[in-house]
Amino acid sequence: MEILLGKLTRREFRQRMAAGELAACIIPVAAIEQHLEHLAMEHDWRSVNHVAISVAERLRPRVLVAQGLMAGISEHHMRHPGTLSLRPGTFLAAVNDMIDSMARAGFKNILVLNGHGGNTAPCRGIWDQFQRLAGVNLHFLPYWEVLTEEDGRELLTGGHRLPKDLPGHAQEFETSFGLAAFPDNVRTEMWTDQPDPKPALATAAKGRAFIDRIVERVTAYVADMIEGRRVNELPPFHP
Repeated sequence: MEILLGKLTRREFRQRMAAGELAACIIPVAAIEQHLEHLAMEHDWRSVNHVAISVAERLRPRVLVAQGLMAGISEHHMRHPGTLSLRPGTFLAAVNDMIDSMARAGFKNILVLNGHGGNTAPCRGIWDQFQRLAGVNLHFLPYWEVLTEEDGRELLTGGHRLPKDLPGHAQEFETSFGLAAFPDNVRTEMWTDQPDPKPALATAAKGRAFIDRIVERVTAYVADMIEGRRVNELPPFHP
């Protein structure tokens, strides 16, 4: 059963929603931006989609992934040509419109799964307003926040603190993720051409361990949303 919204026809979507089969929607958001000399610019977008799709596959056929926005808030990287950046207002308006689209389509549980650190503070700053407008069980989750300090002590050797220092821009964690999930995006020959030694600490084995834990925990998060164990109550209106 298809898990990508964009692959469905309108009839297929309508029938699945009418049958009560579709219980939750994941909206991945991230960025297209420079990731030092060794990672492809699509790293954030590809990473969050890898997690979202893996979660939807585990919860098939109850969850769809709605891909609609690749670029994020990346002004802090614009001195590196090639980075795509949206203004915060543009990004937030687009996210809100995607949420509204999925709520109007019938989803009662919507998770905006974030793959780029620069999107986090702007989304959290306005999230209560998004909840009021959507009127559904709406959550925002940077995927690395399901990791713990214990995971970091076990898997990282570069001195990062979890989850505070994650994702860490193109460092040991992100590079390990890339080596495990899409090694074609990692230019290992470029590690010696940059002063930061931490990316070279990455391994595919570390990446697989992180991904397994992330997917398992985000899957549990979404399952809890569906089963009513994780509900974001609507913020109260002021009298």
